[in-house]
Amino acid sequence: MRVCVIGAGLSGLAMGHALKSRGISFVCLEKARDVGGIWRQPGAGERGPGYQTLHLNTAKQLTGYADFPMPSHYPLYPRHSQVAAYLRSFAEWAGLLDHVELRTEVVSVRQDEDGGWTVVSRDADGEQSSRRFEQVVVASGHHTDPALPDPLPAGADSFAGTILHSLDYRDGSDFTGRRVVVVGLGASAVDIAADLSRHAERTLLSVRRGLHIVPKQIFGRSLDEIAEAPWWNEMPFAERREWVEQALLVARGRLSDYGLPEPDHPILSSATTVSDEILSRIRHGAVTPKPAIASFENDRVVFTDGSSETADTVVYCTGFHMTFPFLPPGCPVAADGSVELYRRIVPADRPGLYFVGLVRPAGALTRLVEAQAQWVARLVEGTAALPGTEEMREEIGTYLAGIVERYGRTLGSSIQVDVGPYLAEFREPLPV
Repeated sequence: MRVCVIGAGLSGLAMGHALKSRGISFVCLEKARDVGGIWRQPGAGERGPGYQTLHLNTAKQLTGYADFPMPSHYPLYPRHSQVAAYLRSFAEWAGLLDHVELRTEVVSVRQDEDGGWTVVSRDADGEQSSRRFEQVVVASGHHTDPALPDPLPAGADSFAGTILHSLDYRDGSDFTGRRVVVVGLGASAVDIAADLSRHAERTLLSVRRGLHIVPKQIFGRSLDEIAEAPWWNEMPFAERREWVEQALLVARGRLSDYGLPEPDHPILSSATTVSDEILSRIRHGAVTPKPAIASFENDRVVFTDGSSETADTVVYCTGFHMTFPFLPPGCPVAADGSVELYRRIVPADRPGLYFVGLVRPAGALTRLVEAQAQWVARLVEGTAALPGTEEMREEIGTYLAGIVERYGRTLGSSIQVDVGPYLAEFREPLPV
């Protein structure tokens, strides 16, 4: 077999489609019970980020695959079950299901002396198998290894309530009548806090650091539509930043007016939180902002401003570690936490290994993933070739230096990309 694709979510299916379209033999290994990745509602005994109220934050016309649009009857921002059904219908339409081995977990991926790759996997019965491939594409995402504060605040071990991670959260109705503290201000935190506020007796949102909160639409246009618009990409960066700042002041005012901390960085210098709900829920008194948690005292949560509240549950929405346990240490995440990939896809010193979907755009991911998949497929079939190792390392270094200049050395910033300029990279020819 020529190619092993790891993961059958949005990115893995795009990769499979690109390979199948070129007649390249491949197998796709997926540890879950069905295709769909994070959009699947996890079954009994499964952990996963697919909580009941999860919706797209990007418009359906840009989130669907170019060759297979989302159904016209879908809303602009479909819910997770609709996205999961769409991804499965795409897999059926593209003829990918026969190539996917479900409930098959990848245990290790190692490069052999001849340049090929040995992939060891474990099936649903616990049986391990070892197979050889010419190339390996990692499309498994990075939402499986939950990140919690280390250490947790003092007193966490004796807290009388329950401490969860967003990975374990399913439905706000499970917390009816409870007093819940949600920790974080990212996408999952604001979604979960808004959901809980319709069921819990009291919902608190504990925020350590301010982030820019952006509505799904500005001036009636989806953010991802704006991100791909020619006028936006032709605008100098400083003007783009000023445009967004002024638009946000008109749309929502200052975050401090809601009791949230003002961001310590300008807009477009860190990941933003997209939400139409959280500020409204705060204004309606359904969600109460609080500062960071200082400690736990029996059944109470103590905050850094000295206040405290009784709580039954604390839900940490503090993201995920970017880990790939089946790969050698340091690949592709360096010791300092930065992801080192040429064009955000290729590790310079490991020919034949590719990563698809390991980017974080300010807009829809799908077009980027499709461009990555098509490019990787061309490399596999030999109609394009990579530059030399040193040239790839130079490109990686230049990119990471630009990231530090714009975002600082924040965790996860090394996968940030701007949609227009990134897509333009794949229109540049590579040597054959």
